[in-house]
Amino acid sequence: MRTIGQHRDVIAALVAPVLSGRHGSDLEARGIDDLATDAGAGRGHRVLGRAVVAPVPLPPFDNSQMDGFAVRAADAGRVVRVVAPIPAGLVPPPLDIDTAAPIMTGARIPVGADAVFPVERTVPGSFPAALELTDVPVPDDLVAGTFVRGTGTDLPQGAELAAAGSPVTPALLGALASAGVAAVEVVRRLRVLVVSTGSELRADGAGAGPDGASAMIGDANGIALRAALAEVGVEARAVRVPDDECAFLEALDDAVGDWADLVLTTGGISAGAYEVVRQALEPRGLAVTPVAMQPGGPQAFGTVTVAGRPVPVVSFPGNPVSALVSFEVFLRPVLAADAGVTDDRTVQVLPSADAATSPAGKHQVRRGRVQDGRVHFVGGPSSHLLAHYAAATHLVHVPVGTVTVEPGDPLTVWIIR
Repeated sequence: MRTIGQHRDVIAALVAPVLSGRHGSDLEARGIDDLATDAGAGRGHRVLGRAVVAPVPLPPFDNSQMDGFAVRAADAGRVVRVVAPIPAGLVPPPLDIDTAAPIMTGARIPVGADAVFPVERTVPGSFPAALELTDVPVPDDLVAGTFVRGTGTDLPQGAELAAAGSPVTPALLGALASAGVAAVEVVRRLRVLVVSTGSELRADGAGAGPDGASAMIGDANGIALRAALAEVGVEARAVRVPDDECAFLEALDDAVGDWADLVLTTGGISAGAYEVVRQALEPRGLAVTPVAMQPGGPQAFGTVTVAGRPVPVVSFPGNPVSALVSFEVFLRPVLAADAGVTDDRTVQVLPSADAATSPAGKHQVRRGRVQDGRVHFVGGPSSHLLAHYAAATHLVHVPVGTVTVEPGDPLTVWIIR
């Protein structure tokens, strides 16, 4: 029986070639407006596939850092005549000798001016009243460059604005917009096909009626794992297949096609009579192995020929809590790192508020909440308690070798929301 750490390393090695190959050559052009919309909609992070060079200097022209007066520093200590104001967005005429131009923050410095002094150093000390001045004294301590944002002081023209592999952050999008870059080449998002197995799954996602007469259930895994994948910048599709080997293989080939980079299956890998994933893919190279974890003990992985090409396959158990816990433990860390997503699964060690039991030979992952600095278990350890998982805010880790947990015992917890 594998440990969690051993299986995590195996999964990371399995998907590594797909991740590195995609970063090296599989790029797509995207407009920066689209990238900003994706970020705002929570559709994952993107990284640049190709370096971006600044087509213009940043800032592209000398501009004022303050609301004030553009002047020649050589006129320090003198009273000069006030000329027409310079609002932002205007290309001003050259500044005549012995004059000062009222200038707003961000406005272009006129030719001939080399400094700005703030309007607060005048009487009345603010705009728009100061626009009525006909002359103004230039402070005697003014030096060239004061309150002037020089051309290219943020980035010279032709310099690298962002390297390949840089995450597309709000700041980078702002810098691209400032430089007039409308589109960039980004690494294509990873594409994962989520395959939910089971003849009991309803195609419309609905469960049994209130009378319980139906033997069908809704596909919790397909939608839950698609949402979990989207959180780490992965594009996902989901299919449902019955417990029939031929139908499973046909549906898998059709859905993978030339689209999927990775296949993630749920269900069909235990020791039952209708374990379709195991029956169909184990002869093709899928390795089924138990992991010392509860829930999520049955696991499988391998590179399998699908749609005529080798595709990495990761297989989780079918119970929904098992599938989500497996994703958190084995797949989410490597996909989040690939997408440049900040690791928000903060780890804490806190005392337990409750008593519990755990199988000695397994690492138990319970669901819980933290209140008053203590860990309260939410629901039991069973792998079907999805509503309890939805109510939890933390995953609670009970390590191998621990049979009982008593109130006050320290437990490691991961924040999941």
